[in-house]
Amino acid sequence: MSREQILNAAVMLALIAFPLWAWAADEPFLITLTTKAAILALAGVGLNIALGLGGLVSLGHAAFFGIGGYAMGVLASHAQLYDPILESPFLIEGTKSMPIIWLVAITASGLAALAIGALSLRTSGVYFIMITLAFGQMLYFFAISWPAYGGEDGLSIYVRNDFPGLNTLDPIQFYIIVLALLAAVLLLTSRLAKSPFGLALNAARQSPVRVETVGISPYRLRLIAFTISGMITGLAGALFADLNRFVSPTMLSWQTSGEIMVFVIIGGVARLFGPVVGAMLFILLEHLLGGLSDYWHVYLGVLLLLIVLFARGGVIGSLAGRGKAHD
Repeated sequence: MSREQILNAAVMLALIAFPLWAWAADEPFLITLTTKAAILALAGVGLNIALGLGGLVSLGHAAFFGIGGYAMGVLASHAQLYDPILESPFLIEGTKSMPIIWLVAITASGLAALAIGALSLRTSGVYFIMITLAFGQMLYFFAISWPAYGGEDGLSIYVRNDFPGLNTLDPIQFYIIVLALLAAVLLLTSRLAKSPFGLALNAARQSPVRVETVGISPYRLRLIAFTISGMITGLAGALFADLNRFVSPTMLSWQTSGEIMVFVIIGGVARLFGPVVGAMLFILLEHLLGGLSDYWHVYLGVLLLLIVLFARGGVIGSLAGRGKAHD
């Protein structure tokens, strides 16, 4: 095993052992805190497909995160009020079933990513960054002006949604669901990076002209990667809204996009477990320093600055050294 693979295994072991210890010690808050970190890590893994493999610096991924959250909020709110979403020309009802909500969230965020990517990927560099940011802000202001689902105040869901065979109100059982999804997406990302598609995407990131000369369209590769990235981030958004039993326009804001990118940069761009380590450090700093000062982001900024200046590979890259990403 390489050093990075050992680090990845240690991180996964920590994600299993720490919540089990918290459950045995009757510390549900610590389980919830770890659940939040795992969900944000899932969003970071989604962005890392676009950023790490495709070289696409997106400041609009909060759009997909928020779409996933609102997919959960809309379906669950109609289910709890016994009010159908649509009656004509055909009946569409709300639901409290997590698998159905995830499917809707993934589909909706995937379609949004496909549409946004199809337009944004016609540009590159700073123009791509600004266009993705613009799309994200458009959806943010749309959510603010959407009074049917809370507008600026957001939308509360009174009871967490259901998963067959589990009590989702039990923190450890909900965490098991989140961890299983995170592990599945990490496995998918690893296989994707090593697949012919992943290798072609990586080649397009390094030299798009050479890829085009062999008959492969860099635009199509990037669009597929951007869409998959948005789908995973949308799933994370649905889980995040379910965790808090609340969805608001904040999930769509550019600050959320920035935070997701910070997870990836801190942990290591193009590193399989980079977003996971980044999200864990972010939540740890928020928990430890948030109670000391309202300006704890200053310390996060210092950490980010040090990593950008002295540890370009992030925490994983610094500890594992130079090696093949997505091991």
